[in-house]
Amino acid sequence: MKWLATIWVIILIALHQDFWNWTNKTLVFGFLPIGLVYHALYAVAASLTMWMLVKVAWPKELDHIEPVAPAGDAEKGQTP
Repeated sequence: MKWLATIWVIILIALHQDFWNWTNKTLVFGFLPIGLVYHALYAVAASLTMWMLVKVAWPKELDHIEPVAPAGDAEKGQTP
């Protein structure tokens, strides 16, 4: 599954270079330039990708952190 996530990230990086919209003067809803709409949708896709990467590729050992005792407790129960 991690290899699929890697391929998707590479595709997303390639899609960020939207040279095909540089000269396109099309308006969406009559007032939004197509490049702005494209980047808004790209931002949604990027945020969903980050969510997916956390679910799929996050190292499981980072979720199990043992609590650390305060520095004063280690020296005969004294607190600073």
